[in-house]
Amino acid sequence: MTHDAANGPDHDHDHDQVTFSALLEDSADDLYDNAPCGYLSTLLDGQIAKVNSTLLRWLGYEREELVGRRRFADLLNIGGKLYHETHFAPLLRMQGEVRAVALEMVAADGTRLPVLVNSVVKRGSDGEPLLIRTTVFDASDRRAYERELLRARQEAERERDEIRRLATTLQRTLLPPILPAVPGLETATHYHHASPFEVGGDFYDLFPLADGRWALFLGDVCGKGAEAAAVTSLTRYTLRSAAVYDPDPAAVLTNLNTVLSQEQDSGYPRFCTVTFGVLAVEEDRCTLTLASGGHPPGLLLRADGTVRYVETPGGQLVGILPDATVATTTVHLYSGDTFVLYTDGLVEARTGRDTRYSEEELLEFATTLAPTTATGVVAALVGLLDRFGKGVEDDTAILALSVPPILTG
Repeated sequence: MTHDAANGPDHDHDHDQVTFSALLEDSADDLYDNAPCGYLSTLLDGQIAKVNSTLLRWLGYEREELVGRRRFADLLNIGGKLYHETHFAPLLRMQGEVRAVALEMVAADGTRLPVLVNSVVKRGSDGEPLLIRTTVFDASDRRAYERELLRARQEAERERDEIRRLATTLQRTLLPPILPAVPGLETATHYHHASPFEVGGDFYDLFPLADGRWALFLGDVCGKGAEAAAVTSLTRYTLRSAAVYDPDPAAVLTNLNTVLSQEQDSGYPRFCTVTFGVLAVEEDRCTLTLASGGHPPGLLLRADGTVRYVETPGGQLVGILPDATVATTTVHLYSGDTFVLYTDGLVEARTGRDTRYSEEELLEFATTLAPTTATGVVAALVGLLDRFGKGVEDDTAILALSVPPILTG
């Protein structure tokens, strides 16, 4: 009975406590020496006083090769040594700690080990610094990830540059490189790209007709990208060809409507808004006959400072209906008058969270410009688009023409 008591629950409990204490002591030493990160303690001058087995294993050194013989900075690459002397050590002295610093340590065989380093100054009871404790984390996987991330980013940037280049090149093929000079008239254009990575559907052109008059058009195809570019190309080709056959503006747009409506079975929406005009230039004035299919009205800025919209009410989108209505009107421009066509990217620009620029605001803005010239009004509208910044969410094309004012001696 006495024997059983000696080996009973109390005895087992005492034995467990002794074993647990031994494990704690052993675990504390083992945790330091074989931790999943490197530990080292250095004197204030950087001389290594203690280092754990993990860091020795990573770097391939024996303990006696480092303790009392090397400084922490000696284990860094050249760039790391410079950074340690100019930044790391001074910050440590001022702040008492430095955290998450990326460095490269040099192993015994010369290989590099990317690491993240935390250092803390240990102070005595009197507040005086005693030594520096440093924790080292292996950042090889992180560095590999960063390199892969950088490679992917560079590849993406190359692809973006290529997309931008292709989009810009394709866009240029859809616009005339330069407008021909029209005797007795001043002309100006601008194309605003809302995105350098997408081909827009806006277009314009100005070209001579066989009878001495001039044809012009400006419009906006539905959508963006390659499909929109194809529709834009088809539209420009059709407008030019139809004008050669019969330059009457209404006939030209009727011809375009027939071509686009026949293409609707392709699976991509092929329609546009467009204004087509024929221009007859005389000595000090010109007559502009316009046909419009669903396009925003043009702006007429008179030499006397008055401004108004030139409406073509009733005109329908071109390409939607087989027998779409085309509206026509005639404008007479005299000395000092200016006429402007534009696409809806201008009057749909976002000016606030829930507000967009309007035709009423554009009219007020134009009133501050008149009288002006084609070059002047385009420059002013370009400035307006620039002020909108990212609020211009759609491409915008502008085409302006003006009759030069008569100079009196």
